[in-house]
Amino acid sequence: MFAARASGLVKLVGLCLTAGVLLAAMMFPVVGGLGLASNRAADTVDQTSGELAKGELPLVTTILDMNGAPIAYLYDQYRIPLEPNQIADTMKAAIIAIEDKRFYDHQGVDWQGVMRAAAKAGVEGETSQGASTLTQQYVKNYMAFVLGADDESAAWEKATEATIGRKMREARVALQVEQQMKKDEILAGYLNIVPLGNQTYGVGAAAKAYFGTTADKLTVPQAALLAAIANRPSSLNPGTNPDKALERRNLVIDRMKDNRAFGDDAEEAKKKAEEYKAAPLGVVPDLQILPKGCVGAGDGPIYGFFCEYLLEYLQKSGITKKQLQRGGLTIHTTMDPDATKAAKASAEQQVAKTTNGVANAMSIVAPGQDKHRVRALVANRDFGNNAELGQTARPIPAEVVPFGAGSIAKVFTAAAALDKGVAGIDKTIDVPKVYTSRVYRDGNKGYTVKNAGDYKDKMTLTEALASSPNTGFIILSEKAGLNNVVDMAYKLGMRETLQGVNLGGEPLKADKSNGPSQGDQFKQGNMGSFTLGPGATSILELSNVAATLMSDGRWCPPTPVEKVLDRDGKEIALKEQPCEEAVNPDLAHAMVQGMSKDTISGTAADAARNAGWTRPAMGKTGTTENHHSVAFLAATPQYAGAVMTYADGNNPQAICPNPIRLCGNASGVFGGQVAAPTWFNAMKAIHDSKGLPPAPLPQATRYR
Repeated sequence: MFAARASGLVKLVGLCLTAGVLLAAMMFPVVGGLGLASNRAADTVDQTSGELAKGELPLVTTILDMNGAPIAYLYDQYRIPLEPNQIADTMKAAIIAIEDKRFYDHQGVDWQGVMRAAAKAGVEGETSQGASTLTQQYVKNYMAFVLGADDESAAWEKATEATIGRKMREARVALQVEQQMKKDEILAGYLNIVPLGNQTYGVGAAAKAYFGTTADKLTVPQAALLAAIANRPSSLNPGTNPDKALERRNLVIDRMKDNRAFGDDAEEAKKKAEEYKAAPLGVVPDLQILPKGCVGAGDGPIYGFFCEYLLEYLQKSGITKKQLQRGGLTIHTTMDPDATKAAKASAEQQVAKTTNGVANAMSIVAPGQDKHRVRALVANRDFGNNAELGQTARPIPAEVVPFGAGSIAKVFTAAAALDKGVAGIDKTIDVPKVYTSRVYRDGNKGYTVKNAGDYKDKMTLTEALASSPNTGFIILSEKAGLNNVVDMAYKLGMRETLQGVNLGGEPLKADKSNGPSQGDQFKQGNMGSFTLGPGATSILELSNVAATLMSDGRWCPPTPVEKVLDRDGKEIALKEQPCEEAVNPDLAHAMVQGMSKDTISGTAADAARNAGWTRPAMGKTGTTENHHSVAFLAATPQYAGAVMTYADGNNPQAICPNPIRLCGNASGVFGGQVAAPTWFNAMKAIHDSKGLPPAPLPQATRYR
């Protein structure tokens, strides 16, 4: 008994001292003996109280498709911010009753409550009630969950540490907040910030998550439960600890009755309280938590590839991860949901999503003079974390994959040859059955290539682009110069592909210790094989090459963003690369015309015919020598796109048709057999569904 009384006296003295120090902190610029310069601390106090008055809390970022429909959400704290009039009176009454019944009487620090708690400590040896107002709790939660959101556990520990300095700072901020904000604003601020468990912060999110309702419609039992679990959501989780949650909720209801929330008639109030306490917890079976990130939101398995590319693009463009997770941004994207679904269906039609070791990915970009808008990024794979279901969480249609696009690289050779004046689209080129280069070497001997089929000895460049003989393009590469061919590929759009990774497709380290870049290595090694497309490739950049040619030679970065708005609706400027003229319009038009026969009489003609394709289009297929990957690049004036089918497992092998599968070292599938059908089926559905009439290709006036 004596020990308990002694302990109580110690606490009494401690609280009295605390009260005295808090009062002194309001009165004097320097608190002697504490070593705390309050004029220095005042700067922090002023800043914190000012920020609290603004009420800028961590908010949810919403990602929208091109039509304004949400496709994903990003957040650290799921919160729906509310104005005071959007919160039910039941909720306000509940939190005041259990936390601070003198809320409307004090000015931020309840001195009467502090002394009452001190007296109680002296008599009963405990300090559980009356010493912290809702305003102080608002400050405390702000310190933990806004200023300390990067490490909430450590921040909460710091915000609740039992020191005079902490209590003094908290009290001073609380007093200033009371001078800057109305009581209802402070109460709403607290109810917007407080953690309520299951990823929810504030009563707006909690009302939706726990009860499927809005905060302005909370009943007494619902409001009492939220007040009960405020700041103690783990120990009073209604899902894992319903009995304790119910007990605490009913205590809140009793406190509401005592605080006359149910009227002044004692008998009637008691009756109502008993009715409210008899109600079940009422939590919905499946909590309505807002989906989070690229995997969980909306059609995540379909939209996730675009979403992941978007996040990478935004961070490269100056939007920080913190802004994305906490800034309450609204991101208007370029993603076309109809195009995305059509492309996804086509990719899966050609290669089932669970096909072992074979990925089929497609990207679609809209040509344009001001922007090259990314409309779709899909794969036969679903976007997700379950590898057993064939899922992947990498943005494979946008990243550089360690496989080649094959003969699509001949497009760059042809463009460089036109640019250097050593070829024209109507002029003939030599196409020997076998050719040994004296310019390019294979060890100590010349670099020898042969054709994969029977070709005429001579054909026009347009015919060669449609039928793809190897020897003719090696000769053109010699005439144009390999460095010029590689540079042309870069200018037209293969930028990350050539300068962002090494020859193995690995991203270059900051110190370039795993370099040189793929483009530089092709140049330094004088590797004539570049024309045959063996190197790592970005499918999105392939699409953008087609978009550049179809945009009169104007290159723009493939952007997934229309605009980014901050929480106040103001547009945030992005650090995006400007558009530029990659090649002159005449050369671009000549290349479009030179590539216009592949869908009619070339390597993609069968795929076009089988899909019922009748629109003018430019195109080029590609197949790597070992058949580990195949590709197709094509465009109409409205849409540009590329498809790559490649061996994405740990043991790459040749890909064979009927059905698509890995088949060891056999002679496998060609670009016209799987990549081109994916493109045509997707693009036919997209053009037809939008009612787009066939559009003529630009005519070539030079480079013929």
